[in-house]
Amino acid sequence: MSDPALAVVGTPGDRRVTMFADACVRYGLPAPRVVPWASVLRGEEIVLEPGTLVRIDSPGEDAETDALLRGPGEPSRVGGGARWHAAFTAGTARVREAVERTPGAVLLGDVDEIAVMFDKRLCHARLSAAGVPVPPALPGPVEDYRSLRERMDRAGWGRVFVKPAHGSSASGVIALHAAGSRVLAVTSAALSSGELYNSLRVRRYEDEADLAVIVDRLAGDGLHVERWFPKAGMDGLTFDLRVVVVAGRPTHAVVRASRAPMTNLHLGGSRGDLGAVRARLGEDGWERVLDACSRAAACFPGSPAAGVDVMIGADWTSVAVAEVNAFGDLLPGLTGFPGSGAEDLDAYDTQVRAMMGSTCGT
Repeated sequence: MSDPALAVVGTPGDRRVTMFADACVRYGLPAPRVVPWASVLRGEEIVLEPGTLVRIDSPGEDAETDALLRGPGEPSRVGGGARWHAAFTAGTARVREAVERTPGAVLLGDVDEIAVMFDKRLCHARLSAAGVPVPPALPGPVEDYRSLRERMDRAGWGRVFVKPAHGSSASGVIALHAAGSRVLAVTSAALSSGELYNSLRVRRYEDEADLAVIVDRLAGDGLHVERWFPKAGMDGLTFDLRVVVVAGRPTHAVVRASRAPMTNLHLGGSRGDLGAVRARLGEDGWERVLDACSRAAACFPGSPAAGVDVMIGADWTSVAVAEVNAFGDLLPGLTGFPGSGAEDLDAYDTQVRAMMGSTCGT
């Protein structure tokens, strides 16, 4: 049986695309053809060879693609998530249609599930309904800063995370502590002349008027608000985990540690010691973490891999899932954790191996 043709919908040169292609070659498969996101979003015809296995990957950090998704503007701006989500899901639908009209072609992932993972409100609701541990969230729409504070007061919550419904990479996320008119907001969003821009430096806002401007600007695209979940810490840093689940099994994990509430590595977070975290948790605690991740990924059975952001409570007992990421597998230089079955493989090798087993009969 000849090797199947492979295609990746992604951005040429994006690190995810390159690492997946390298993994395919290591397993003796042909390097996948790249179908540029920009051409998909422009509505150009997607032509596939019969029998092609098609992987949808991240649009990446590409100015042209960003403009097609959010409209023209400075790529570093915060916002436009609702338009991004609508354009992105329309693009994934076109990919699905191309696969469906190509004999023998197979789409490696469910585009409807990807759409849910990119809507924090829908994702949280799906996880909660399945009994996956998640932080409580405010119900219904939060229209602006005033309604945010009113809802926080009614819920009795003084500390929350305010998240753009369709954001990623912590763009626009606000860690908020509020008591009356006294506020402390920590965010990577930089307010300049009334506009919001992503910054690689986490900022603090204590002026309620500035905070109101930020929240009001973000609310137009939809907000998801969760009660603050106090996270465990080690060596003076709080942390969470990004766990990659492949074919239903957790295989790779990275500890993301920071002095700031946002632990993203591009915002100054650092990789922590997974062995030390496992030792502190004990085997029962570690199994609780992996179980939460497996259950979260199981809410998306049509997705061959997912990146689950999971938090361990300050009590080192409680666990809560913060996010499920459709494209959360970019963990360069990291092999599977002990006991994962992927100890010598990176996340892309692991996915290619699973792909070959499920679609190629090997």
